[in-house]
Formats: sequence, C-alpha cells, structure tokens
Amino acid sequence: MSTPATPTSCDILVFGGTGDLALHKLLPALYRLHREDRLPADTRIFALARSALDNAAFLALAERNVRAVVARSEFATEQWKGFAARLDYLAMDASQSADFGRLARHLKSSEGRVLVHYLATSPSLFAPIAQNLSIAGLAGPQARIVLEKPLGHSLDSARAINQSIGRVFDESRVFRIDHYLGKETVQNLMALRFANALFEPVWRAAHIDHVQISVNETLGVENRGGYYDHAGAMRDMVQNHLLQLLCLIAMDPPSDLSADSIRDEKVKVLRALEPIPAEQLASRVVRGQYTAGFSDGKAVPGYLEEEHANRDSDAETFVALRVDIRNWRWSGVPFYLRTGKRMAKKCSEIVIQFKPVPHSLIDGGGGPANRLWIRLQPEERISVQLMAKTPGKGMQLEPVELDLNLAEALSRNKRRWDAYERLLLDVIEGDSTLFMRRDEVEAAWGWVDPILAGWREHYQSPRPYPAGSNGPEQAQLLLELQGRRWLE
Repeated sequence: MSTPATPTSCDILVFGGTGDLALHKLLPALYRLHREDRLPADTRIFALARSALDNAAFLALAERNVRAVVARSEFATEQWKGFAARLDYLAMDASQSADFGRLARHLKSSEGRVLVHYLATSPSLFAPIAQNLSIAGLAGPQARIVLEKPLGHSLDSARAINQSIGRVFDESRVFRIDHYLGKETVQNLMALRFANALFEPVWRAAHIDHVQISVNETLGVENRGGYYDHAGAMRDMVQNHLLQLLCLIAMDPPSDLSADSIRDEKVKVLRALEPIPAEQLASRVVRGQYTAGFSDGKAVPGYLEEEHANRDSDAETFVALRVDIRNWRWSGVPFYLRTGKRMAKKCSEIVIQFKPVPHSLIDGGGGPANRLWIRLQPEERISVQLMAKTPGKGMQLEPVELDLNLAEALSRNKRRWDAYERLLLDVIEGDSTLFMRRDEVEAAWGWVDPILAGWREHYQSPRPYPAGSNGPEQAQLLLELQGRRWLE
C-alpha cells in the first residue's frame, strides 16, 4: 500500500476548539506532530468556539492543557513557541451561517491548501456546519471533514447526517473517526493475522471455541451524565468501538491493504451479524448500571448520584452480549462482547479461545486449551498460552505463556504514538484506511437499532452492579450457561 504524499500546506480548523476533546486529545497530538516535524511545513491551526476569548487567553489555556497531557520530557518552551505560532483562535457560533463568512475572511486565502475541518462538536451540528462551509466556499476539492462519534443515535439519524454531509463532501473526503482504530495494537491485529502463517489457517470455527472482547473502565461517567442519559453504553461503545474490534478479528483477508478493500471486508462481517430479536434479549444481552461502591480503595457514588445525572435514568453503563456471525468461517463460534464503567479493572483486550486437542494422549486429559490474549490497554502485549510438561517424574501438564510486550519489543528508544497523532496525519495525507465508511456506520446501526427497540418495547431496565465489581451477575451467567466464563 502506497502512503499518500504529505501536502506542503494545510489549515486545520477545530470546531469545538475549547472542548475536552480539543484540549486533551487534539492539541496535544498536534503538538507532538509539530515537535517531530511531521506536520506540513506551512500548517495553520484554528480553534473555533463560542467562548469569548482573545488569542492570548486561548494560547494560555492550550498550553496549560498540553503541559498536563504530554510527558514532561516532551514539552520544551522553544518547541511550544513554534507550535503556538501556528495556533489561532476565533470566537464564532457554528450554528450561525454569517459567522462562516467571517471565518473565510479570517483565513484570508486558502487556495491550494488542504483544509481539514475537524468537528469536535455535537452531532446535531454536523449537517449545518457542512452546509455553512459550502456556502462560505470552504468545502472545495482540497477540503476534508472529520466526524467524531457517535454518528447519530440511530440508523435513521445516521443516514440523515450522512446524506447531509454527502451533499457537500464526496465520500473520499469524509473521515469518520474511531480513535480505537488508531491504536498500535489494534493495527497489529491485521499484521498478526495476515503476516503469520501460524495463525491464519486456524482462524476459523474448526479450531476456535469462542472469542471475548472486553473494553472496561474504572472511571464513572464523570461529567458526561447528560450525554450518557441519552446514549448509554450500547450507543457510546458497542455500536462503534466493540463492533470495529469484532470486524478486525472476524474479517476475511482483504485483496490488498487499500482503504476500500479493508472496509469491504469489515462491512461483510457487519452484514453477517445474526440479529438478536426482542424475545432473545434476556438470554443474549445484559444491561447494567453501576451503584455506589469502591474504586481504587475509595468510596464512589452510583450512576444516579453522579453530578448532572438524571435521578430517574435507566441508561446502561454496562453491556454484555453474545454475537453470532452467519458465515462459513465463524458459524457456531460465539463472540462475547463486554463493556462497562466503574469496573474492577481498566482493560481493553481480546481473547481467542481455541478448542482442545481432538484426542488427548496425556493421562488425565490435556488441561486447558490454547489461548491467544491480545491486550490493548493498559499495556500493549500479545500472549499465547501453551501446554507444557511440569518438571519432575510423570507427564503432568500446566499452561505457560509466551509473552510479547509490543511496547518493549518494537519501540526501543521510540515513543509510542497516540492514536490521534496517527489519525490526524492520515487525514492530512488523505488516507482513509483507518476510518469508517458510510455503509460501515449504517450497517452497525442497522444491527444495534433492533436491540435498542427491544429494550424499549419490553422495558428491560438495567441490572444494578456495585462500582468496582465485574458487572452484573447475569453477565457471568451469559457464559456459564454454555460452560464458559469471562477470562479476567
């Protein structure tokens, strides 16, 4: 796969420029890219928001937040001065079309420059911003638009957004971002599968018993109670992050590493997901909501007691579900997905549980079957569990691990890139490989929507679980009834 050329000049416009995403993720990522000379030489960065700040006040705000995020060794006064010279702040209301004419004048000339419009805003503003950019002449052939998740709250709303965006930007210039896809270990999934003859021949139902995908956090909803009341974990995590990880695990080999070839295979997986009808929700899906408990040894409130939370909310902060894929490769192999807040430990991991050997030659059985453990967070590592003979007389077996720490093995004296650094650079270069295509997003919503409708129809309220636990008891039963367990 050829890497697109980096343009010589670029303007990056961050809508929602004073929000958490911009201050804690985007600006630190852009600073690191500047520090390592990865940005086009003539790059300008414009932060756009409604806050009535002058440029000096915004630069002070940006510096405080970048200092708080990047390592002390990465922050240097001279490098910050060079980065700050690229930064500009403009107070504007993204819902007001008149402000876009003022924005165009502020940019002065953008002819011949790549324009990156990063929408770190509410999805309700996506369509009006795109339309106003077009009216102001800021959506030409060199312009690209980046959309943060969630893209809508349902299939219909996602389609409406996609249609509105599509009237202004053709699909090749639309970048629907999921930062999980920028993580080094996530990208290593494809290298693991398709560059190693050891794995691909056994990556199928004949050899794999089941797959577990877990994305758990110890944090609560923090200051996102208002958002979570309307979204819940199904919309916030399952529809995007977890289904994307499932696609990378389950997809067939693409014909090449081009963006469309990879995304074609991911769409096939999404379209092969077996629907979960309303009458099966109780046996295949578990909703949960955390109550008061303990996290890191400290007492923490339940979801309903969190600041800004609706005291009557039935929003789920935990989801576990069994997913089946209707194709030859995966028929009969359950995929168990799990995500939750205020869990016992922070982890993002994928477990491939292989089937036991068909005939054990060892007295007493072969013991646990082989297992591939792919950890994305907090550490990046890949482990393979093998069976080995214990020392001494006789033939007794025990599991041993071959453990590869990716950070240590591949980053000798090299800093690990943040996901947003890689993804921002891809947008600048016009490489959409790690971004979701329109039909991907809509296929994911098409599978999730009936589950959400079933919850409403049958009023399946979330099961309580104490903060600092592994989720509701019912999540354990989801696997135990089939003779399996969550692997912690």
